[in-house]
Amino acid sequence: MKDQNRQLLSGDEAIALAARHAGVALGTGYPGTPSTEILEVFSKLGGVAQWSPNEKVAMEVAIGAAFAGARALCTMKHVGLNVAADPLFTASYTGVTGALVIVSADDPGMASSQNEQDNRRYAVAAGLPMLEPSDSQEAYDFTLQAIEISERWQIPVLLRVTTRVCHSYTVVQSRSDSTPAPEASFARDIRSRVMIPAYARPAHRRLRKKLAEIQAWNETSKLNPVIAGSPMLGIVASGISVMHAREVAPEASLLKLSLTHPLPLKQIEQFAKSVQRCVVIEEGDPYLVDAIRAAGVRVEGKAEMYRFGELDVARVKRILNYDLTAETSPPPGKPPQLCDGCQYRVVFEALRKRDCIVAGDIGCYTLGVLQPFEAIDSCVCMGASLGVGLGLRHVLPPDQARRVVSVIGDSTFMHTGINGLVEMVYNPPATGHVLIILDNSTTAMTGHQEHPGTGRKLNHEPTNKVTLESVARGIGVERVFVVEPRLGSVEFERALDESLASGELSVIIARRPCILIAKELKRYEQQCECPK
Repeated sequence: MKDQNRQLLSGDEAIALAARHAGVALGTGYPGTPSTEILEVFSKLGGVAQWSPNEKVAMEVAIGAAFAGARALCTMKHVGLNVAADPLFTASYTGVTGALVIVSADDPGMASSQNEQDNRRYAVAAGLPMLEPSDSQEAYDFTLQAIEISERWQIPVLLRVTTRVCHSYTVVQSRSDSTPAPEASFARDIRSRVMIPAYARPAHRRLRKKLAEIQAWNETSKLNPVIAGSPMLGIVASGISVMHAREVAPEASLLKLSLTHPLPLKQIEQFAKSVQRCVVIEEGDPYLVDAIRAAGVRVEGKAEMYRFGELDVARVKRILNYDLTAETSPPPGKPPQLCDGCQYRVVFEALRKRDCIVAGDIGCYTLGVLQPFEAIDSCVCMGASLGVGLGLRHVLPPDQARRVVSVIGDSTFMHTGINGLVEMVYNPPATGHVLIILDNSTTAMTGHQEHPGTGRKLNHEPTNKVTLESVARGIGVERVFVVEPRLGSVEFERALDESLASGELSVIIARRPCILIAKELKRYEQQCECPK
């Protein structure tokens, strides 16, 4: 008879399933590879999930749910945690009444990101316990464990995963019954929830006491098993590195760290003393090595050359063999490019012909930096196109300043572009400025998710719609153009030329739905009368 509780799942799917089995009342987040599928699957399983305008808002909504005693899940990719860091650092002080699990999906090797920051550092800086699964089974188990830790110590818990764990499939044996979830109910606790200095000072002490208790518990918990092996070689590893280490050196002794903040330093010291050679295998920053050595435990780390990109079996073998020879570069793949029928091609061709200085942003339109357009001059982070463009306008000589244009997508504008537009109106450059919002009615880069400007929720049901032109005019921009960029039409170029020549603040909304979602849009419209 087939075991209904045994499934082949990705790490993202396993987290979603665990959240559903645990009775998570609300899932919030912002789409970002490799975390996006968590909330999408959670919603399909019947959970209540929603995309927020950005990660900061998602975190704050989740904190509110956890203040009410509910179980909440907040998901984002690694750079998204930068946006959510403000509420994150204070939530560790306030604590939570229910449970709050924060998923940070890191992207070593930058498969789809602008940096490969290691968010394990956030656990230390914010003072949060952190779990690191190494496969889908642990992604499921550790989500449940995170909820237990969060409720026991009334503290948010960071669940740190990586691209390989998120998108790899392994067998998951799930629980046969769901964990009963507490009913939401608000109890006033002003001294714990209102972080004025007089209340924040004792809250910080409470946080450190919690972390000390969690560390003591972690020393004897079952989360950090020792796999006995040869005393000649001991390996300390966490996350996906555990799998690589087991394959390279199955004979070695292995300390598998799962709750990696606060670390079980006494257990690590005992393990290191039990082997002749102790090597720490970890992807990204030397987070474990630094912490273990700071505690006075002698361990080997990897060479600096292995700090970059993902680890794999071959690279771990090189680390263990002290191999510092140059690594073979992977064969070049086909570079990504804008779709043949993409409306952005019209925009970038027009910008290239006018030799515009273009401050770009995060999204599929970032591909405008590649040939044949090479029409983007900067791309820093979500929403940065406006600030960077304004900075260029403020300081460049007038003849160059007048060529500066900021380009941003509709979803990214909702994410953090609105503040930049406020800055544009509040501190206008002497030459004015031109903002182009590429509105393709979706969050295309991460798989065509909804956002506040589409008029549809995460599950594509209709909801209130935020209209870009209304926002621009409401903030105070008088020159707002709405055009459809398409081959054979000069409408966009006419609006661009007029805006560049005006010396005033201008917003051009280049609106045309992404060609990849045309069928879906028709289906959504047929299913319901979506707000226009």
